[in-house]
Amino acid sequence: MNEWQKKSPLEWETYLNKLVKVAVVEKHEYEGWVLTVDPVSASIVLATFPENESVSISVVLGHAVEEVEILKEGDDEMKQRLSCIFAPEESKAYSPEELEKRKNSLKTWLETNHIPITEQGESGETLCVAGVLTIDPPYGPEECSSSNEIILSRVQGLIQGYLEKNQ
Repeated sequence: MNEWQKKSPLEWETYLNKLVKVAVVEKHEYEGWVLTVDPVSASIVLATFPENESVSISVVLGHAVEEVEILKEGDDEMKQRLSCIFAPEESKAYSPEELEKRKNSLKTWLETNHIPITEQGESGETLCVAGVLTIDPPYGPEECSSSNEIILSRVQGLIQGYLEKNQ
């Protein structure tokens, strides 16, 4: 096991959103922005932004890592750019104001239809139906989650119908 693999997840976290140079066995080097480090394999997921392309993702296997050197700290703009790489397309399309409007509209509609609904989370961004189903932003059927498959299916169908009617 190499030194990189012996690090803890908290130590790996210090590399997130930073431009690094990774030296691996046989004198190869990789450079990119650290998206994440897999806590099981210690593999590093790097993002680069080549000209004329949106993003390129590389995975450097943890067992091959010999040294990781931080080249540059990520600014807020880079952190935002990195955080959006794997975000679903729908969530990128809404501003905070639009998400608040969608949430309030759906909440009002559910309440009008006598479905018990509450808000959860620090800023109340998650809707909770009857304490057994949650709806996260941007408040579509895909963002519903519940361990009760019958309730999940029915509420997803209701939300799908509501969205189709209001578009």
